[in-house]
Parts: sequence; C-alpha cells; structure tokens
Amino acid sequence: MGATPERRASLISRIPPMNPPSVLIIDDHAMFRTGLALVIRAALAQATVYEAGHLEQAMELDVNALDVVLLDLQLQDVNGLACIAPLRRRWPSARVLVVSSHTDARSAREAHARGVDGFIAKTEPAAKIVESIQLALSGAQVPAHAPAPESISRSLTPRQCEVIELMHRGLPNKLIARQLDLSENTVRRHVQDILAFFEVGSRAEAVFIARQRGLVY
Repeated sequence: MGATPERRASLISRIPPMNPPSVLIIDDHAMFRTGLALVIRAALAQATVYEAGHLEQAMELDVNALDVVLLDLQLQDVNGLACIAPLRRRWPSARVLVVSSHTDARSAREAHARGVDGFIAKTEPAAKIVESIQLALSGAQVPAHAPAPESISRSLTPRQCEVIELMHRGLPNKLIARQLDLSENTVRRHVQDILAFFEVGSRAEAVFIARQRGLVY
C-alpha cells in the first residue's frame, strides 16, 4: 500500500540538504510545459528547470546530471514510452516521472514495465505534481496519482472536452491540432478515446450525444 499523506509529509520534511535540484520537463504542449515550469520554480525556489518539446531537444541539452525528468507519453511523432530507455542512458541517476493526460491502466502498466519511477495524471492539482517531485528528490516511492478506471469512465478530461467542442464546430483533426497546439496523432488519440467514452463508432454520433448531455452547445 502507498504511504499515507502524513507519512509522505514526514518523508518530505526529512529530505537531507542537497545541491539545488535540477528538473527536466519534456512535453510538446508549450503552454502546459511553461506553466508547470513556473509552478516548480515557485515551489522549489533553488531548482533549475529545463524544458524540451521533444526527445531530440532534450538529448541536446548541455547538462551532465539531472535529478528528475517529467515525461509526457504523447509527444509529437513519438510515443513517450520509447523515450524512457535513452533518457536512462543519458542521465542514469535521474528519476523519471510520467505526467500524462492518458491515465488508463494499460498506459500506467506499460510505463512502469519500462522502469519509470512514478505516473501522474495531468489533471492532478499542481500541488500533487510538486509533491511527487519532492518525493522523487528524497528517494522515496512516488505513489500513482492516476485515477482509477471507474472514475475515468465517468467523465471526459478537460482536454477531451476541448476536443469535443471543436469537433462540434466541425473542425477536422488537423485544424483541432493547430487550434490546441497538439500533434495530429495526439488529437487522433483523443478522438478515439471520446468515441470509446460515448460507446459510438463515429464523430457525428459522439457530437450528438455530447449535445444531448449539455457538454456542447
């Protein structure tokens, strides 16, 4: 079982003195990446935070050591799972935490099978993500913050709500990707998840049900 909040707070409070931590965020969504960097810098005043939009950009950083890597699973033109091994080779002492909008059990299992140190849903409050970073820095186990499958099935994520709204406006995947600053592959995955959520086989059916439920107008 995971540690209680009191136990996690105790572990965090006992983090030994160390050099200023270094954190790398790899995410192709610039607004999320920059926002998360601001949150980390505010919570960990001495932290050095690096940003990369894709794996190649991350690997080109002139950084010899990192403490924590925050990795999105859905990067442009590559699955984030494929990035884990090269990141491990590049920075073997870094703890790798997945921060993803895809919180299904299969994604979490695959990530852990490839050796990540934690799996966090992007929908978690910023404080939870910061707590996970602090736990990783302390060497403690990072509890999974991905919601249970039952809770996933009951509601769309904020990103999926944005996608269904643009589907309702009649935008194709390419224009949705441009509007939300995402890759077409990521949008395609969101659309597939939305169809599965509504248990339908077409975009038109999904939009119709969303309109019935008052999710779009």
